[in-house]
Amino acid sequence: MKFLDQAKIYVKAGHGGNGCASFRREAYVEFGGPDGGDGGRGGHVYVEAVEGLNTLIDYRYQQHHFAERGGHGMGKQRHGRGGADKTIKVPVGTQIFEEDRETLIADLTEIGQRVMVAEGGNGGWGNLRFKTSTNQAPRRANPGEAGEEFTLWLRLKLIADAGLLGLPNAGKSTFLSRATAAKPKIADYPFTTLHPGLGIVDLGPGSRFVLADIPGLVEGAADGVGLGHRFLGHVERCKVLLHLIDCTQDNPDEAYRTIREELEAYNSELASKPEIVALSKIDVLDEELVDEQARILKQACGQEPLRLSAVTGEGVREALGLMLRELVEIQRVESDPDAADESWSPLG
Repeated sequence: MKFLDQAKIYVKAGHGGNGCASFRREAYVEFGGPDGGDGGRGGHVYVEAVEGLNTLIDYRYQQHHFAERGGHGMGKQRHGRGGADKTIKVPVGTQIFEEDRETLIADLTEIGQRVMVAEGGNGGWGNLRFKTSTNQAPRRANPGEAGEEFTLWLRLKLIADAGLLGLPNAGKSTFLSRATAAKPKIADYPFTTLHPGLGIVDLGPGSRFVLADIPGLVEGAADGVGLGHRFLGHVERCKVLLHLIDCTQDNPDEAYRTIREELEAYNSELASKPEIVALSKIDVLDEELVDEQARILKQACGQEPLRLSAVTGEGVREALGLMLRELVEIQRVESDPDAADESWSPLG
């Protein structure tokens, strides 16, 4: 299934049914009078987060969504039935924006969350409603109200516990395939990964978390270069980041600063997330060159970088263990903010 994280849709709620102007006229019935019923309410349009979806691809081909119109009122005091509601099912993590693509309507982060995005019109009153002591034969009935209609943007931000960051071809997809059962595309050229990928890391009972592979970021991503905004958006929900630096490149410190500057430019809160820095592809170089690259990188990031090779598996489990440890600490602090330990570091 093709991954799509953004879609434009048009929604229209149902109009209310018209009220009925009717009079009771039956043979051998002593009392007549107005008996027109009310129109039914138009259907609402809802957006609901459901389990089992991970893309918005359905809404590329089905962009118009309509709720049912309410039934019209009838004689003999019969009211029109309410129109059926329309529910648009989306993946968990979907945000709903107005047409300007900036005004946020809702952020659906949990299964079962549901929000009304267009309200159906009320049904019109029948002439029975207008009967009074001074107007016993009203011939007035109201039309139904129009339902709301809007153009909306859906944007999916993957919900993952941890995320992989780095420049193109830093080894993120290989790491994901080694750490999880996911099978991302892997090749020896940049921009192999065009869409975010997810995998589940299983380190034992009670030690599972979701890991996201974010496509490679480039300089200027925060300003929209490439697909920077859309890629960075998927990082926002991650609680901890593993920043992979290719040890075979000439300037690992510049590679680190490039990504950090893009995070800062996009969102300062994103840049403040816990980060674990690691040198990848250490199987390619000899130990002395890896030590030199690690020394240069340490000066830039202020922490001793991990050394790992997703091809051989060296250092992978250690990196996963540090991410899990950080996630456990974050969960503990969120459940009991007073228990936060400011001196704790993922590197011990």
